[in-house]
Amino acid sequence: MEQEQEQGTLPVVLAIDDLPMNLRIIRVFLEKGFMVIPVKSGVEGLQVLKTKTIDLILLDIEMPGMSGFEFMQELKKIPSKKDVPVICVTGLDPTPEFIIQVMNSGAKDFVTKPFEPEILKSKIYKALNIRGYVTR
Repeated sequence: MEQEQEQGTLPVVLAIDDLPMNLRIIRVFLEKGFMVIPVKSGVEGLQVLKTKTIDLILLDIEMPGMSGFEFMQELKKIPSKKDVPVICVTGLDPTPEFIIQVMNSGAKDFVTKPFEPEILKSKIYKALNIRGYVTR
């Protein structure tokens, strides 16, 4: 089920997670419809944003050094990148308070780990449809 942008290229997803296994899982689940750029920290993610066009960010919340929430604060400071949709991927319990914090931080959506691949893909398609990239 390969989805392509109008220009004929795959949408680019920046996956930020401190655990290499999570990055591998995301890459395997998305490899047929997306170009995935995996990085292990928010700092690395910000570096990638300086040089690459990114269509969507999958972001772990709990990471050493820079949390997902801190990353989103920094993302908002980059005028050309502040509107890139973010989906948080977290192992944290989705309490109402946590969900409100995620949504107020600027994320478009979230999924909890372990995630169902089709749910994650559906949320990605939805976020990209908002920006007109992917049609389903």
